[in-house]
Amino acid sequence: MSTFKAPKGTYDLLPPDSAAYLAVREAIAAPLRNSGYGYIETPGFEHVELFARGVGESTDIVTKEMYAFETKGGDRLALRPEGTASVLRAALEANLHKAGNLPVKLWYSGSYYRYERPQKGRYRHFSQVGAEAIGAEDPALDAELIILADQAYRSLGLRDFRILLNSLGDKECRPAYRAALQDFLRRLDLDEDTRRRIDINPLRVLDDKRPEVQEQLAAAPLLRDYLCDGCKAYHEQVRELIGAAGVGYEDDPRLVRGLDYYTRTTFEFVHDGLGSQSAVGGGGRYDGLSEMLGGPALPSVGWALGVDRTVLALRAEGVALDIPAATSVFAVPLGEEARRELFAKVTELRKAGVAADFAFGGRGLKGAMKAANRSGARFALVAGERDLAEGVVQLKEMESGEQRPVALAAVVDELRRLLG
Repeated sequence: MSTFKAPKGTYDLLPPDSAAYLAVREAIAAPLRNSGYGYIETPGFEHVELFARGVGESTDIVTKEMYAFETKGGDRLALRPEGTASVLRAALEANLHKAGNLPVKLWYSGSYYRYERPQKGRYRHFSQVGAEAIGAEDPALDAELIILADQAYRSLGLRDFRILLNSLGDKECRPAYRAALQDFLRRLDLDEDTRRRIDINPLRVLDDKRPEVQEQLAAAPLLRDYLCDGCKAYHEQVRELIGAAGVGYEDDPRLVRGLDYYTRTTFEFVHDGLGSQSAVGGGGRYDGLSEMLGGPALPSVGWALGVDRTVLALRAEGVALDIPAATSVFAVPLGEEARRELFAKVTELRKAGVAADFAFGGRGLKGAMKAANRSGARFALVAGERDLAEGVVQLKEMESGEQRPVALAAVVDELRRLLG
C-alpha cells in the first residue's frame, strides 16, 4: 500500500466504475456533435482575473472556493472552477467570432476544482461536460441547448430529473428589480457576510441554501414581476420552443444561478434522488460576459452537466448502463510456440477492431482462465503444442463452456463473425 493518498475531496476513477463515467461523457457529447458543436480544450489553470471578472468577485467561487496561487514569475493563476469563462476567453483570443459564421458552437469536457466542504456528490475535483453557443441572441439557441441536455439524459435512461426554468432579465429591467430586492433584504436579520452581498450582488443572497435564510426570503420580490416587454417575449419564445419539442419543464421564479454573468434565460437540471445536493447540471444566457472580458458584444448561452452527479443520479434510479466488456477475446497460450502464435493473433484481432487481451506473465492454464473470466471476455483462445501441430486453436465460449477447434488461419475471421 502506498504511503500517499488522494487529496481530501478528490477521487480516483478506476475500472470497472470508470467505464460508467466514460459512457456518461459520451452520451452527453453525442447530441452536441450531431448539432454542429466542435470540441474545444482549454488549460487547467487561467489568470485569476479571468474568473474574478467573469464569474464575479462577490461569488463564493471566487472569494472562498478558488484554488489560486502565484507562480515563480509572479503571475496570479487559479485552477479553473468552471468552464464558460475559459471557453469564451479562448474563442476571443483565437478570433473565432470574426470568421463570419455565428454562433460559434463549442463543447468541452474536463476536470474543475473548487475548495469546498466535501460531501456526497460534491467534491473539490469534479468532472463536467459543457456546451457554449457564442455570438447570437436567439431563443431557439437557448431552447436547443436545453433540448440537447434532455436528450442526453434520456439516452442514458434517466427519467426522474426535472428542468427548472426562469428569466433573470437584462440590463434594461434588472436594475429596478435589484433596487427592490435590496430594499427587501436590508430589512432582514442576516449575518454580516450576507449583508455585504446585498450591496455587491443581491441575487447571490437568493441563492443561499441555508434554511434560516430561505425562510426569510419567502416574501422576496420576484424578478418575473419586473421583466421588461423584450425579456418577457424572449422568455415566452424559449418556453414555447421547449414545449413544442415535448420537453417538460417547471417555471421556477426563484431560480438564480451561482455565477454573476447570467442574463435572461437560466435553467437547472435537478434530480430528487440526490438529496439536498440535487442539481446535476445547469446553465443559461450570458449576453454581457464577452464585454466583461474585454471583447466585443457577443450574446451567448451555454450549460455544464456534472458527470459525477449524473452517475449518482443513474445509481439513484437503479439504471444499469449497457457498457460493453473491455475484452471480447482472451488468449491463453500453453508453451513458448503458442505464446508467439497467439500473441500475433491478438495483435491481428486488435487491428481488425476486436477487443482482445493476452495471458501475460507465463501463468498456468488455471490461472490464465481465471484471468479470462475476470476480463469479461466472451471467448477464450487456448492453444498448446498439439493444437499448433494440427494447425488449430481451441475456441471456448466462456458462458456456456463449449469448446471447439478452429483453424489457426481462420480464427480471426471466425471471431469477427461471431462478434458481429
